[in-house]
Amino acid sequence: MLPSTRTILDRALDGILPSEAEALALADESDLGPLLETAAALRDRAHLNVISYSRKVFIPLTQLCRDVCHYCTFAKPPRPGQRAYLTPEEVLEIARAGAAAGCHEALFTLGDKPELRYRVARRELDEMGYPSTIAYLAAMAELVHRETGLLPHANPGVMTPDEIAMLRRVSVSQGIMLESVAERLYTEKGAVHYGSPDKRPSVRLATIAEAGRQQVPFTSGILIGIGETRRERIESLLALRRLHQEYGHLQEIIVQNFRAKPDTRMAKAPEPDLDDLLWTIAVARIVFGGEMNIQAPPNLSYDDYPRLVAAGLNDWGGVSPVTPDHVNPEAPWPHLEQLRQRTAECGKVLVERLPVYPAYALDAERWQDPAMRTAVIRAIDADGFARMDRWSPGDPDTPPPAADIPRRLAPDRPTDTSTAEVREILAWRAAGNDLTEAQIERLFRARGDDYHLVCEAADELRRAVNGDVVSYVVNRNINYTNICYFRCQFCAFAKGKLSESLRGIPYDLDTAEVARRAREAWERGATEVCMQGGIHPEYTGETYLNLLRAVKTAVPEMHIHAFSPLEVAQGAETLGIPVREFLLRLREAGLGTLPGTAAEILDDEVRVTLCPDKLSTEQWLRVVEEAHRVGFRTTSTIMYGHIDRPRNWARHLVRLRELQKRTGGFTEFVPLPFVHMEAPIYLKGRARRGPTFREAVLMHAVARLALHPYITNIQVSWVKMGVEGVRACLNAGVNDMGGTLMNESISRAAGAGFGQELPPEEMERTIRGMGRTPRQRTTTYGSAPEERVIASFGAPPLAPIVLTPVRKYERKPAAAGAGD
Repeated sequence: MLPSTRTILDRALDGILPSEAEALALADESDLGPLLETAAALRDRAHLNVISYSRKVFIPLTQLCRDVCHYCTFAKPPRPGQRAYLTPEEVLEIARAGAAAGCHEALFTLGDKPELRYRVARRELDEMGYPSTIAYLAAMAELVHRETGLLPHANPGVMTPDEIAMLRRVSVSQGIMLESVAERLYTEKGAVHYGSPDKRPSVRLATIAEAGRQQVPFTSGILIGIGETRRERIESLLALRRLHQEYGHLQEIIVQNFRAKPDTRMAKAPEPDLDDLLWTIAVARIVFGGEMNIQAPPNLSYDDYPRLVAAGLNDWGGVSPVTPDHVNPEAPWPHLEQLRQRTAECGKVLVERLPVYPAYALDAERWQDPAMRTAVIRAIDADGFARMDRWSPGDPDTPPPAADIPRRLAPDRPTDTSTAEVREILAWRAAGNDLTEAQIERLFRARGDDYHLVCEAADELRRAVNGDVVSYVVNRNINYTNICYFRCQFCAFAKGKLSESLRGIPYDLDTAEVARRAREAWERGATEVCMQGGIHPEYTGETYLNLLRAVKTAVPEMHIHAFSPLEVAQGAETLGIPVREFLLRLREAGLGTLPGTAAEILDDEVRVTLCPDKLSTEQWLRVVEEAHRVGFRTTSTIMYGHIDRPRNWARHLVRLRELQKRTGGFTEFVPLPFVHMEAPIYLKGRARRGPTFREAVLMHAVARLALHPYITNIQVSWVKMGVEGVRACLNAGVNDMGGTLMNESISRAAGAGFGQELPPEEMERTIRGMGRTPRQRTTTYGSAPEERVIASFGAPPLAPIVLTPVRKYERKPAAAGAGD
């Protein structure tokens, strides 16, 4: 190894990109081992154990091209009797086959400006009414997205600013291979790009720069083995790096190796060998650093492609289960299951992405046109990868994905995709140490074997703390009003003139109905009523006190679990008294405990969009701490899976844990996955479809590990997770199934379909089916009195509820033709 190389590699591992002079010095480095080792380390730090790919369908819109690249078999001259372009019907036939096969991406590949060379192309465009090939491409991209939901990626070659803008409105990403900045490959007669006007490096760089100015997620890269030197490869990479440093838009760098093809001018040209490809991938990683996505197509390395992982790539590119690689037809795609297995043999997890990479998908506000933004947001998970399962919280018709059901891993399994980092974090936790925010975030990103190890560690901790007992409480929800003047973007429950949701009739329960429901709950074995509602503009603190008195007068023995920190704050404000004094009045009127709801995500980075007029993070924590100080116990919650990310979840858990260290007032932690179906923020196209099943299970598992030993009860919401989800979570750290509820209306208003009540018989059947022991408890986790337990089984059906309508809060129908 050259003396200078060690310094360059050490600086790279310290997070310092090589200067241009340092990068060029690597051209003389022939010792492959240190380059591979450094590149792989940089990749692993940024991309963990993930190798991504895009499941795509390849749509060759036209194979006519005005360029004459000496290696290309994609471009073909016109043939008598054959159309120059695919028809819209042919485009849709291919796209629909891709959609049916589960593809997310529609990759449009085509020759460069054929209408400038071939009269047949110009004539067909005129007949179809399009001024250019790119105009026709834009129309077909829009058609495919509208009719199939596929996300278009466009590779049309050199483009003008107007053409880039046109395609930005109908695609989620674009691309052009730089190939090489070696001008001689364009200017010298006999060189690979001689006679190809669109291959001039300055012209291609201008297109890439313009895409950056227009904030288009862009794909580019280099083609090796076409007559360039290693120094010229690095010069090409540096040219791309300069543009990326200016605009931040290059979402991937492709390192593609030339393969000689029959019937081309380069049919007998030597191909770069595997070591040359490995060298180039490693240098690309070192030049760009860990965060950049480095891709190499697996089909162009045939059976040797798993060896490319060692060079620092993190992406296999587009792989189609439907169409061939029209650019390299001699090299078939690997079967996806084989690709998954071979990737696992390298210790990595194969994860599907969209044509737009995660960082750009997560920042869709910046990188996507409004016409495409919603489709991207709804197609991703919390890390920005493609959402692979159709399961969503509250959906009773879609089972959880089998791969994400927690399982114990065999020590002698044939492949191991776990990471040393996750194993070390779990060992740190097992040694009794609190997890840091960064460690918690890392556990939330666990995939593959890491995921199962996290769930297993959480379950072992649950067994050590709680044994095999699973508790639940017989209770009744009483939502006394759905009128609310707050505009929480996730809420489909609140109604009224000021609320975001248009569905349902505004109501405000009479206290006699509240008392009747409490008496009926007692007769059915309940030990608790849980009372919460919207923030009614006419409510004062006295309203909340009267609700408590009504229940206590009707059923003195009933425990009242009521009023979120938001309701407490509002009640105190309306009476003009401090929160502490109002809490004392609530206790005197009969309040037993408080739900720790309205927390949503305790991170103002999220709250400013999700619930901007609600309590801030600090205000919520202050109210809850005051409640603990005066002697109240409360639950703690998180409502997740919308616009949040693992870093927000980690901050939330740390803030709850630190408060619990000070007060000890939390009885349990309750993850509440976002139910998207009727939520305003989802209907506006600004939120994901709730957490994925993997994310939902991880929330319970990571909470068990992060909150121990301060909060020892982790609850699963059957209303949102369903019985199958409950079973999975019971194997991932959960020891409590929450309440039977009797009347559940908040999740149901958002679209959840798992019912309003899970009676004790069903609770215990589920628990015993897991080999666990059921225990009916009180709100504060004592054992329910025997007479309550007896009364709870075989309870009679509920009487019809009475909702007292409040007509003045109904929204008037919008005028015909009025917009939102």
